Amino acid sequence: MKISRLLKLAAIAVSILVLVWACQGNVSQQINSPKRAPTAECRLVKHSLGETCVPVDPKRVVVLDILDNVLTLGIKPVGAAAYDDGSFFTDLPEQAEGIPHVGLGGQPNLEKILSLEPDLILGIDWHSDIYDLLSKIAPTVLAKTTDGIDWKIWFNTYAEALGKNQEAQEILSDYNQRIAEFRQQMGDKRSQTQVSVVMFWDGVRIYMKRSFSGGILSDIGLPRPPEQDKDKVNEDISLELIPKMAGDTIFLMIGDRANELNRFAKNPLWSQLEAVKQGKVYKVKARTWLAGYGPVAANKVLDDLFKYLLKKSDTS
Repeated sequence: MKISRLLKLAAIAVSILVLVWACQGNVSQQINSPKRAPTAECRLVKHSLGETCVPVDPKRVVVLDILDNVLTLGIKPVGAAAYDDGSFFTDLPEQAEGIPHVGLGGQPNLEKILSLEPDLILGIDWHSDIYDLLSKIAPTVLAKTTDGIDWKIWFNTYAEALGKNQEAQEILSDYNQRIAEFRQQMGDKRSQTQVSVVMFWDGVRIYMKRSFSGGILSDIGLPRPPEQDKDKVNEDISLELIPKMAGDTIFLMIGDRANELNRFAKNPLWSQLEAVKQGKVYKVKARTWLAGYGPVAANKVLDDLFKYLLKKSDTS
């Protein structure tokens, strides 16, 4: 009886493996046999992995990263990468409503993307390992990463692929105008205000010049504390390194673990920070300040800077 049961289990296991292999082969066959012929009218767009001929006026766009870049340019994609629960990483939730999700940002579902019949796929070269497969589904443009967060380059690459260069320049021009307004309103205080950016999450991290918010502070010309005036994105710190958070103003991001802040707040080194003494510790939205990666989030960071550094509101 035991041998018979083992044989049955083995047969079931083999059947499952055959089914999985068949499904994978079916997806691969579909990708390698596209339903639609590529459009004759296209234009070359340079990106991280070379040049891609994209439709002159793409209608069915799938977005793997930075959904807000596409929404900002007036395009509602036919699909976008999402969280596990199907929600999107966006500061424009109303505009994102109803967009089908195509798997996770780090693990897009190729079969789902194929079923949407896109004529353009946009992303960052974090997906370079599946670029060849994506390109067999539709023309694919992946913006180039460097050692920092080059959100303006990413935005312009998306705009070029979508044929929205003029709109992108207007959006960036508006951003630069706000930068100029901030500088003018802050006057001489701008060069005298060191801004510290700190996150409390699973641990504690300080953010430097190559981070998203750090780049915005650099655009403005706001100085950073010596320990954060570095050409890198971030650095993890421990309790004894609390002095590295020092600044005239501290912008503080707290995740789901507020108890981490409580642990730091009880440390004497925290209470000795000048910004803490002066009540110039301001809580801001982590997702926007750290990973907005586009003009919508950049303007929200500017909103916080106007609010706290110019109007001197105190919500610490």
